Amino acid sequence: MNSRRLQAVGIGVSVLLIAALLIGVGYLGRVVLEPRTAVPAVATSADMDPKIISEIIGILNQDFVDPTHAKPQDLYAGAIDGVFEKLNDTHSTYVTPKDYALTKDDFSGGFQGIGATVSKTDNYVVLIQILPNTPAQRAGLQAGDTLLTVNGESAENWTVEQAVLKIRGPRGSSVELKVRHKDTKEQTYKIQREDVLVASVTTEPPTGALKDAAGNDANDLAYMRIRSFTSRTPKELQDAITAATQRGAKGIVLDLRGNPGGLLAETTQIADFFLDSGTIVSQVDRAGNKQSVEAHNGHITELPVVIVQDQDSASGSEVLAAALRDNGRAVVVGTRSFGKGTVNHYRDLSNGGAVYVSIARWLTPKGAQIEAQGVQPDVVVNFNDDDVAAKRDVQAIRAVELLRTAKGTSIIVPPQPSPTATASPTATATPRR
Repeated sequence: MNSRRLQAVGIGVSVLLIAALLIGVGYLGRVVLEPRTAVPAVATSADMDPKIISEIIGILNQDFVDPTHAKPQDLYAGAIDGVFEKLNDTHSTYVTPKDYALTKDDFSGGFQGIGATVSKTDNYVVLIQILPNTPAQRAGLQAGDTLLTVNGESAENWTVEQAVLKIRGPRGSSVELKVRHKDTKEQTYKIQREDVLVASVTTEPPTGALKDAAGNDANDLAYMRIRSFTSRTPKELQDAITAATQRGAKGIVLDLRGNPGGLLAETTQIADFFLDSGTIVSQVDRAGNKQSVEAHNGHITELPVVIVQDQDSASGSEVLAAALRDNGRAVVVGTRSFGKGTVNHYRDLSNGGAVYVSIARWLTPKGAQIEAQGVQPDVVVNFNDDDVAAKRDVQAIRAVELLRTAKGTSIIVPPQPSPTATASPTATATPRR
């Protein structure tokens, strides 16, 4: 319910970039992309020989009474799924070659495509936003266009992922799209793909302007939203902080709502922007070994910070929120975050796919586990129906109020009502963007 309310206010709409930042297709909290290396052989007994799987599938394909349920490719996929189900870990998975091709460059901040965001509506993929200064904009595509064909192939019943795979391609190549405009007129476009840069940091609030409780513009404060942590995010955020400082901003609203994570090194680098010392994050591996990332002397801003998060803030965004909160550098407003606290990496496979595997757990600077617990806000703020109807971002408004009470980098947090006791949450699915 709260996610729908956020979307109605204008935050966190589920779309994918054709260009494309495919975090929804991809896998959150990537730490390292490792080249394919020799995989050690696993000792097996006679009744556990991997060849037995092939024998079983061969027999089923030949003898099973309903051949539509015994297709070898489906059975092999089921066997792979079974391996990961035994791990009881929603963050470890097999990535198909097609999906891996989409995710490998998710966090570079730049892609080769046409420059649009898309979503699924009924039986068709619809263009939601046309990014400025992109081939899609120059060709004349419009928000609300329904995708009918790609290179002459019907797009009816396509998933968003299928559309992205068909539309993306190397810079300089062309793609032909037939769309239906909102006025029902159909039109065909031939578009040449280009490099498209996707900003991970924006300084425009979802409602258009940062407001206080009275509805006045909060021009004395700066707003910065991090959509995800890419290789370009530290530079983008540093530029935004510099601009805010130069114009005399007295505090920063740092919006991490809907942020699914990204690159760990860039996440810790951003935390270091605000810290001179202290632990940023620790991780504990399968052997119980603990490693910590420490802040370095030389922060770039002393402006007070209020972080706004929601239930879709995951992975790297949780690391950042906990790092600044536990070190007394920020107050967190909103709702409990998602609870994705595993360290993961990819291992390439010979078929072009990959295994995405959890290799460690993250701990906050105070030693709390993020996995399944999330980061609890200092100030809980939820949306209600009236907020949605008025398009009032009450979480950002609360952040403004808190920043205006700041003394130096310290923010006065009023006592919060005791929460009703509930069972500990369990993160059972990857949040989708």
